[in-house]
Amino acid sequence: MPQKAAALKFVILLGFVSLCADATYEGARSITGAYLQVLGASGTVVGLVAGFGELIGHGLRLAIGYLSDQTRKYWGITTLGYILNTAVVPFLALAGRWEVAAGLMMAERTGKAIRTPPRDALLSHGASQIGRGFGFGLHEAMDQTGAVMGPLAVAAMVYFQGEYRNAFTILIVPAVLGLLVLIVLQFIYPNPGDFEVEIETNQEEKLPRIFWIYLGAVAIIAAGYADFPLIAFHFQKQDIASGQTIPLFYAVAMGVDAIAALIFGYLFDRTGISILIVAAFLSSLFAPLVFLGNTQLALLGIAFWGIGMGAQESILKAAIAGMVPKNKRATAYGIFSTGYGLSWFLGSALMGILYDRSITALIVFSSTTQLLAIPFFVWVKLHVNTSSSLPEAISSQDTV
Repeated sequence: MPQKAAALKFVILLGFVSLCADATYEGARSITGAYLQVLGASGTVVGLVAGFGELIGHGLRLAIGYLSDQTRKYWGITTLGYILNTAVVPFLALAGRWEVAAGLMMAERTGKAIRTPPRDALLSHGASQIGRGFGFGLHEAMDQTGAVMGPLAVAAMVYFQGEYRNAFTILIVPAVLGLLVLIVLQFIYPNPGDFEVEIETNQEEKLPRIFWIYLGAVAIIAAGYADFPLIAFHFQKQDIASGQTIPLFYAVAMGVDAIAALIFGYLFDRTGISILIVAAFLSSLFAPLVFLGNTQLALLGIAFWGIGMGAQESILKAAIAGMVPKNKRATAYGIFSTGYGLSWFLGSALMGILYDRSITALIVFSSTTQLLAIPFFVWVKLHVNTSSSLPEAISSQDTV
């Protein structure tokens, strides 16, 4: 029981760090699409910038995950990533051209790439004591609480100051607070791996085959998931929401994300991969509502968008912790993020191009890809119970 209580405290404190970080960069991301439009960017540019930022960020995670497992410097690499992830955000206020803003957006994504694989590996150790679905879900809920607070603060600044530039400066506060807690946390818990008592039957050098099949399903989902900057661009262009209310839409999405993460995490610990099938179906509904509806339907679409994000950011990672031995976990998270980011980039770029030509085609592409992932999840469900303990989950699987 003391070990479980300590693990829960660790997950909560690490979640608070992510809460502060998300308040910082998600607050900025709630208006970057509209900000780029004000600076003269087109829909194609917004789609490319959003997708390319994700490509750089997720692609770098491949090397970072491997480096983390090889050096075991999980805390040091995590801290470096959080510093870069949050430090560049206030400088968006100084961007006079969309090219400069785009560069800063990609720098922020780079920082997130550096800290994510080692952070997820650390989190997986604590979550092993309290239920992986619940642990990752709780972390995501706290993460997204910050993602609600940030856009709300930005919305208030835009309302009172009247322009986007000044809104970025308020985000210095959560950035500094999160870094202070992170520094203290690693002194309290220098070896989170001790939380996880793993009964290893072997230490495979290769990742299990089921991991790669699972990655294919996740890549399909990522390809069809519109990034919020493109959605914000659409809202501003079609007068669905004003510059003052766009951050509120994003806050709603992040709030739904947080609630969905907790619910889906709880259900994952009890039903396994089946809950991802439900999440994929629900997320397939967001595109027609967001891109064809009025303000009310767009708000409903944003809620479905948030449900999908809650699943993607929590239980997708929880499932990996049950497929991969802990000595390869940061590497697995890095590969996972790279595949996810590459698909996100290609999908975002395509959806940006489709937006300028045919919104209907964009909707068909987005919804279809979400539904296409379902058969892959069914296959994974039939071949492995990812909510089971690690040795049973991987012992019968071939490696590639």
